[in-house]
Amino acid sequence: MNRVPNLPVGGRPRRQRRFLFLLIVALLSGCDVAAEPYVVTHTPNPSRVPLPTLVVPTPLVGPSPRPPTIPPPTPNVVPTSTPRGTPSSGPVPLPTLVVAPAPTLPGQAVELPRDIGYDGGWWAVLFSPGKAGNEANGFYILDKLVGYIDAAQTSIHLAVFETDVTPIAEALARAHARGVDVRWVTDDEHGIDADGEPGRGQFALLEDAGVGVRDDLRSGLMHNKFVIIDGHIVWTGSMNLTHNDIFRNNNNIVVVESPEVAAVYEAEFEEMWDGRFGPRSPAQAGQDVLDRNGRPFIIRFAPEDDPMAALVQLTSLAERSIRFMAFSFTHDELGATMRERAAAGVDVRGIFETFGSETIYSEMTPLFCAGVGVRQDGNAGMLHHKVVIIDDTVVVTGSLNFSDNAADSNDENFLILADAGIAKLYLEEFERRWAEARPPTVDC
Repeated sequence: MNRVPNLPVGGRPRRQRRFLFLLIVALLSGCDVAAEPYVVTHTPNPSRVPLPTLVVPTPLVGPSPRPPTIPPPTPNVVPTSTPRGTPSSGPVPLPTLVVAPAPTLPGQAVELPRDIGYDGGWWAVLFSPGKAGNEANGFYILDKLVGYIDAAQTSIHLAVFETDVTPIAEALARAHARGVDVRWVTDDEHGIDADGEPGRGQFALLEDAGVGVRDDLRSGLMHNKFVIIDGHIVWTGSMNLTHNDIFRNNNNIVVVESPEVAAVYEAEFEEMWDGRFGPRSPAQAGQDVLDRNGRPFIIRFAPEDDPMAALVQLTSLAERSIRFMAFSFTHDELGATMRERAAAGVDVRGIFETFGSETIYSEMTPLFCAGVGVRQDGNAGMLHHKVVIIDDTVVVTGSLNFSDNAADSNDENFLILADAGIAKLYLEEFERRWAEARPPTVDC
């Protein structure tokens, strides 16, 4: 298999102002480490803030089914890569993003505690509670997803690594019973094969109800965590549909109502439904779309879009700050790039999930010993985020862990969101996690 050569850390062109970034994407994943099930009985609370009414928006770009493309960058800022599986006919330009300079929080906002996130009606950024005693946050997230499922009229397509949450399965069965096209692509080992374990059985429930369920039947992971509803709502991020991830682990979710964004995810879902996983899946590079405010959503899928080089590229462009929260971070070049940026005066801070962070493969010790501000998380569960925040304006998030061993085989997705308002929400989550984290005690 041919890989795009790693982009050099040094020798980059003159960096632009912080409001201009070129990018595509990147990273990878490894298997999520299972913790003891954290089971919370779900009883919907009728006094909870109601979910927003789902109204299918009018597409922004006219009748053409093709989403708008991001303009190409100017010639002096064009590091390039060729998507895997496509013939090389010269450099492929990375898209240029103009970052919104101020928060742009649209829609009818729902009042939420600050540690949940922001719900703007047609888009939301949500954070799972990460600790016992704060189950209300988890119930808000669970109720929101179940509410979307119960409101679905035509289709619900899920590409989710694993589940053990019966209320979600029951809501999907109800949707199928009323004629909604409900289909789920999952991982074989952690999805279908694990369905007979204690506390599981949700896939059996779905299949008994007539819902279509398929797995990847291969050694790589189907590690996505996205849901598409009625062809215009996308739910994605780091959160598996499990009790641990909803109520115990630190996770983030992005929800957007956009037919353009949904169309890109639908194409990836249908490829997997047809059995095209991993390197056999066609590249989606170039499927960049705009949301209602004209903000670009850069969407990439691994391994076919080979995003790792682009994440390294994006990180190398940081001028002021880098923040990251990482369940798994073992990618050497990304670690080297962060050390180089820190040596150049960029303020770099990051939080590692404690489990596995002191192994010889982890980037925590090399960063710590280079003087980079890193900590180990303080959650008794898992810090399950896969987030990088660049210069307080650009957020990279999704299902991809910052590791190299699965970059060529896992099915993953991630977003690059260039918006100061969204970045502010992630920075607040970072500071919450930083406050409860602790410095490592490793030897240099």
